[in-house]
Amino acid sequence: MAYDEEVALRVRNALARYTPIEEKKMFGGLAFMLRGHMCVGVIDDELMVRVGLAGYEAALSTPHAREMDFTGKPLRGFVYVEKAGFNSAAGLSAWIGRGTKFVLSLPLKSSPKRKRRK
Repeated sequence: MAYDEEVALRVRNALARYTPIEEKKMFGGLAFMLRGHMCVGVIDDELMVRVGLAGYEAALSTPHAREMDFTGKPLRGFVYVEKAGFNSAAGLSAWIGRGTKFVLSLPLKSSPKRKRRK
């Protein structure tokens, strides 16, 4: 699986005001990590948004959103959003807002410590 570079660029630009942002290849696409937590991602030409358990049902009731079923079993707290759901700048901003709002409610994740070789 790959990810749409144009969608990734739009997400990158939408997240520019948040720091620190790290990009990682995950789930067969590109994940954007905020403060050490996965916030949003791009898989093919769709968004993957982390909305948390409290925001999950509301997110699913939004047009163009569906369960994230990466392994065949829904991953609660995460949704996929079809391109039609974020084609507009306002639509993308709304989904980025859901993801960042949830992640900013989490404690800052510290960097993993590397084991020293003997």
